[in-house]
Amino acid sequence: MSRQARKIPFTATQKKELEKIAASRTEEARMVERAKAVLGCINCKTIESISMEIGVNRGFVFRWRDRFIEQGMVGLRDKARSGKPRTYDEGFEKAVLQTLEKEPPNGMSRWDGGAIAKELNASDDAVWRVLRKHGIAPQRQRTWCVSTDPNFAEKAADIVGLYISPPDKAIVISVDEKPTIQAIERKTGYVTTRDKKVVRGLNSTYKRHGTINLFAALEVASGSVRGITSQSKKRADFIAFLDSVVNDYPKDQELHVIVDNHSIHKGLNSWLIKNTHVHIHYTPTSASWLNMVEIWFGIFTRKVLKGASFSSLDELVSRIMDYINFYPEVAHPFVWRKRDVTGSQIRNTLYNLCN
Repeated sequence: MSRQARKIPFTATQKKELEKIAASRTEEARMVERAKAVLGCINCKTIESISMEIGVNRGFVFRWRDRFIEQGMVGLRDKARSGKPRTYDEGFEKAVLQTLEKEPPNGMSRWDGGAIAKELNASDDAVWRVLRKHGIAPQRQRTWCVSTDPNFAEKAADIVGLYISPPDKAIVISVDEKPTIQAIERKTGYVTTRDKKVVRGLNSTYKRHGTINLFAALEVASGSVRGITSQSKKRADFIAFLDSVVNDYPKDQELHVIVDNHSIHKGLNSWLIKNTHVHIHYTPTSASWLNMVEIWFGIFTRKVLKGASFSSLDELVSRIMDYINFYPEVAHPFVWRKRDVTGSQIRNTLYNLCN
């Protein structure tokens, strides 16, 4: 004869909570089984029938029935566990950072996660946890101009001030040149990749037809651009371009022209004497990125030069001027959004970077 389930004390609230758990579709499966086992005992079912109904062994029913009698509903929950002991402590974290200060092994140019793990006889995952914690990405790199200008802050503030709050009724113009643009001829078209994507195809071999220089001037307030091409890139070419830009404005119009420190942009004293309404502003040394016309050059490069083919230098010049003539249709002012402008300096070690 099957053994009758032992009668256990319970309250109406406990029974209601057990029924809710037993019928739940979102509760953990183990909690549902435990609730059903205790409910079976409350309803005076046999241990055998309870175990068969739930699909568990008889010991399971005995264990959770007794836990409920001793501890109530709390007894059905698993006890808190200490978890797996930490294998890597703060000393390991320090060792990872110190390893990055050493010379990389085996002729490598830099440390990576696998090399650090091998050096410390640790797992890759443990090393990468430390690197992620400190925001270190050894596999990534960036290039930029490092400004050593002692007056960086003053010059940068002058340029940014012209963008954000120009003098009343004055026009701000950003001027620069894009040198040695190559007229490259190559076969282009479309190809299908292995993952069935259709992409632009470029032949790896090409023919050169010479180079051309582009002078461009961006009117900051409107976003409009003027440009001319030139075979040479000398001070005389730059001054000729400045004349063409300045002559488009009234003689009494105050103009502020932003240029970088290229040699052809210097030595303009005699020209400025003749053009007293023009003020030249130089970006800090190695900080031409402060010159807003560089934004337009980026757009121009993507739209006109990237992936293009030119059968002659004349075709290249024609395409450049076509785009400059078209640009007024889509021109808009660029908004200066960079909050902090600092002179980036490369640090030779992580310690020097962080201290």
